[in-house]
Order: sequence, then C-alpha cells, then structure tokens
Amino acid sequence: MRRRLPRARTLLLATYLAVLLLPVGGITFLRLYESALIRQTEAELLAQAAVLSAAYRTAWLERATPAELVATPRATADWNVTPTPYSPERWRALLPQLDLADSPILPRAPEAAPANEPADPIARAVAKTLTPVLANVREMTLAAIRVVDAHGIVVAATADADLGRSLIGQQEVAQALQGAPVAVLRERPPITGSPSWESISRATTLRVFVTVPVVADGHVLGAVLVSRTPRNIVQTLYSKRHALLALAVVLIAAVAVLAWFAGYTVVRPTRQLAAMAERVAAGDVRAVQPLAAPMTREAQSLSDSIMVMARTLQARADYVRELALSVSHELKTPLTGIRGSTELLRDHLEEMSAEESAKFLANILDDTARLERLVRRILELARADALMPSGKETCDVAGIVREMAETARGKGQKVSVEGAEPLAAAIDRESFDIVLSNLLENAWQHGGPAASVRIAARAAPDGVVVEVSDDGRGISSGNSERVFDRFFTTAREAGGTGLGLAIARQRVAAFGGDITLLPAERGAAFRVRLRAA
Repeated sequence: MRRRLPRARTLLLATYLAVLLLPVGGITFLRLYESALIRQTEAELLAQAAVLSAAYRTAWLERATPAELVATPRATADWNVTPTPYSPERWRALLPQLDLADSPILPRAPEAAPANEPADPIARAVAKTLTPVLANVREMTLAAIRVVDAHGIVVAATADADLGRSLIGQQEVAQALQGAPVAVLRERPPITGSPSWESISRATTLRVFVTVPVVADGHVLGAVLVSRTPRNIVQTLYSKRHALLALAVVLIAAVAVLAWFAGYTVVRPTRQLAAMAERVAAGDVRAVQPLAAPMTREAQSLSDSIMVMARTLQARADYVRELALSVSHELKTPLTGIRGSTELLRDHLEEMSAEESAKFLANILDDTARLERLVRRILELARADALMPSGKETCDVAGIVREMAETARGKGQKVSVEGAEPLAAAIDRESFDIVLSNLLENAWQHGGPAASVRIAARAAPDGVVVEVSDDGRGISSGNSERVFDRFFTTAREAGGTGLGLAIARQRVAAFGGDITLLPAERGAAFRVRLRAA
C-alpha cells in the first residue's frame, strides 16, 4: 500500500508557520526577553538607589564633622571608576549586569537579624528625613527599600519591622558596604492567593536586589538596598494581548497569502509538468505542449526539457517505424525469391534438369547473400545510431587514407591520393574506416570497377576536410536530395543496399562533423568535414 504523502501546498504552509514561530521559540529557549525585563527592573532599581544614596550622602555630610567622617570604614572594593574619553572628570557608572543565562540565582533573602550595637546616630538623624520619601517612592515604584548605616544596621525602611535590625548577613549588603554596588537575583517566596493577570507578581519566581553604597572621600557611610519583583513575559504579553492578537491575525493572513502565492507559482506549474510527463509516459507525445505560464526559471527549464524529450521520443518512434517499414520492404524481395525457388524445387525437383535446379539454387544463394548484406548493414546502422563518443577519440586521417588507397590498388582499383601530411581529426579509427570504405564502395558500385577515385585530405580553419570523388556516371539532380536516405540506391543490381551513405553520415555526425554531396561536372564528389583533434 502506497504511503499517503502530503501536498506541496501543505508543506509550504507548514514551513512558513515554522519560520514564523522560530523567533518565538528562540526567544523562549534563550530567555532573552525575560533577561531584558530583569535588566529593565535592575536599571530602574539602580536609578532609585543612586538617588537615595546621593541624598543620604549629602544629608550625612551636612551633619557630620571631618573627624566623624574619618572614623567611618574605608572602602576596600573597586567601583570601576572610569575617566571619560574627552574630559579629565571621573564618573561612576551604574549599568545593569544581570542575565538569566549567566547570573546565579541565590536563595531567598535571609531575615534581618538583631543588631549587636545601636545604629550610627548621624545615620538615624538622616533616616528621619528620608522615611517619608521612602514611603512615597514605594507607592509609585512598588519597590522595597532599606537604608543601612556603615555597619549594616537598618536606619530607614519601607517596612517598620526591619528598623534597628542588622542586614550584614545578607551577601549583597556586606559586599556593598565594602564600597561597590551589587545586584543579585534571589528566589522569591511563594505568594498566597491568585493574583490578577495585571499583577506584576503573577507567576514570577525571582526578585531583583540592588545595593548601592554611600561613599564619601573613600569612606563608606552606609548603603541603600532596593528590591522588586520584575515583570515576567506572561504578564507582559497579557498586557499587550489585544495588539498581539491583531498582529497574529495579520501574520497568519500573510502566511496564508504567501502559501497561496507559492502554491500558485510552484505547485500549479509542478502539477502541469507532472501531467506533461504522464502524457509522454502514455505515448501521447504529440499532445504535449509547453507551459503557458511557467512562473519560474526552473519550471521553464523543466518544461523545455520535457518538450525536448517528447520531440526526441517522437523522432525516435518515427525513425523506428520508418526503419521497420523500410527493413520489411527490403527483406521482402529476397525472402520472396527464396520462398519461390524453394517451393519450385520442392514441387518439381524430379522434373527439372540439372541446369534448372542449379539455377534455382544459385538464386537462393544470391538472395541469401543479399539478406546477409542487409542484416550486416542494418547492424552497422544501429551501431552508428547508438554511438556515444567520449570526446577523446582521435586518429591520423591522412595515414588511414594512404593505407586504404594501397589496399584498393592491390585489388586493381584506381585510387589517387592528395595530401601526405599527418592530419589528426576528432574521430576514432574504426568510424573513419567505415566512412571511407562506404564512400569508396559507393563510387565503385555506381561507376564500375574501372572508375577512378580521387581522395584529397587537407587541413581547414575549422578542422579537417576529406573529399572523395570519382569519374563514374554521377548522381542525377533528381536523386541528389535522397542519396543519404536509408535504403535508397540506384545500384541494387550491383549489390547496393542503400545504407552505406546513411551509415557514413551517422558516424560522422556522432563526432560533430558532416558529410555533403558536392556538385561535379563528372562523377560524384563527397566532402567530409571533421573537427580537429
């Protein structure tokens, strides 16, 4: 049972949809968009912490003496202070660094521990001015904010429960109190209830913590810890659901239109090409027509190839049919003679004289010899038709001409040769032997054994030329157009089969050459053109 295969149009549609979904799949696999949301949250928290750090620093320095500043811990961590390229000024860059692919996810933040000492008095005084600001910031940004002194004790917070407690045990706070800002990802505690789709906390399992130190003249005055749950991709997509739904409809419609267009330009011509091939396979080659609208160069090329194949098959079929008719006609005459003579011998052998029976036997032998010549010539014609040269064949035409002329002279035939220089032509020796022997045989069949034959071989700008002419009775103008037709001969009584010139032309054509009949005042003249080797 044949497996049911999908249609090309279906595969095209599936391919377009897959291409459409690849970016979505890539973003999901690499978590690029989630990382972008986290960095966005980190940047917002860094900005808030930087503003609060600057306000804390200004307020602290206004209340402290130089001695109190010197008494604070010195910063031991590098804040990546970088000079600007076009100015001697120095600046501290607070750039987001978190990435889901690289940044580790720490456990949930530990609870604030009881402090072993009271908070810095100056820090507590500054905190009183910052507490109202923290409350307002939390309402607008939803961030949790805690301000610690130089020893990690909370002096201001959006949650009163943390006041006076120590955060020195929290990794990012301890690092920030050494003088450099820190941002980390931590696991988020599970929430109770089911928040709405618009909630920023829905389905979010992480929380971003940013800690920015408060540094003055190389001394750490404290730190600002800001944390918030980042927006997640589900909540972001839900907030844009209407726009995304409209975009999805447009993209799907575009994919459908592209699939239809591809089907029209590819599938439709492919079906027409398949129908053309089916007609050729069924033998209806005459009904095959080229594509009216191929749409693509590949379809046009394939259509042209099918048309060439159809014409070739038709020509081959016509050739086989004509050959079969000609062969049957040529074989009919000797077979009829053999049958007639055999029947006469069978029915009247006892009544015949020895001379009469010998005559009929001679007729049978003559017809048998004619059949043998016909079969041999037909085989030679078939070999010439099936000849497929490799393009590397070569032979010395002048040398072969001299050898065949010497052989003919040894039989008492008159042959003269012009041209003694070696001439390399792009044809194999066997084929040129057959061509030249058929031309010589044709000359003696029509001119008789006493005919003189001239063979001239010379180089030409486009290859090699060999001319064979005789002084026989020549070829009439009425027969000049038919001399290369299969089974056409005017020397049947002399043993001609009408295939010699057809075989010669087919052999020469297989190697890219040609053979033509030349006008001559006396006798017949043929010119053979071959490519130079």
